[in-house]
Amino acid sequence: MSEGPKEAGDDRALVRAAQKGDERAFRMLVERYQRRVVQLALGMTKDPDEAMDIAQETFVKVHRYLPSFKGDSSFFTWTYRIAMNLCLDAQRRRGRMERVDLEQGDEAEVEAAMDPPSAALAGPQRQALNAELKGKIEEALASLSENHRAILLLRELEGLSYEELSKVLAIRKGTVMSRLFHARLKMQSKLREYLGEDAPEGGSREEDEE
Repeated sequence: MSEGPKEAGDDRALVRAAQKGDERAFRMLVERYQRRVVQLALGMTKDPDEAMDIAQETFVKVHRYLPSFKGDSSFFTWTYRIAMNLCLDAQRRRGRMERVDLEQGDEAEVEAAMDPPSAALAGPQRQALNAELKGKIEEALASLSENHRAILLLRELEGLSYEELSKVLAIRKGTVMSRLFHARLKMQSKLREYLGEDAPEGGSREEDEE
């Protein structure tokens, strides 16, 4: 989940101390977010070793660039953006990055259709919480484009707000809403396929991909 007001305040104090050379403060920041960065990287790469490498590289970069961090965004958002960029770089190096064309839709219409976090895992996914279904969810996630998988992981598992998603992924808020909307449709369509249910009409068209 995203950080709360107290956590954000603690981060600011730790960041200021770390910028002054307090290594203990920096270690506390690493300990606070390391597990979540690893989870993000694992969700993107499906490779535990690579996920650990990405997490380590993330905090190496955080340490290197911390003196220039001005706090325009939260430390949490800044760190996640570094981690996400490294995940996408890794995917490109492995030749698995899929090109996704960004098309701006009607933001009001898209926002009206949006659901709260965890809505993408609604419907057939909630019929049972068991190992088989977990495997199907992982298969469905793996079949999505990198952009769709990234935004679902950040929203559904990490609970980032639309504003945080916009900063982490470096896209406009309208694109966040549109991309997340289509990612959820595709996720539900894939799960219905895996579970032997009929996909809803118009649930997954290539021209809708954000």
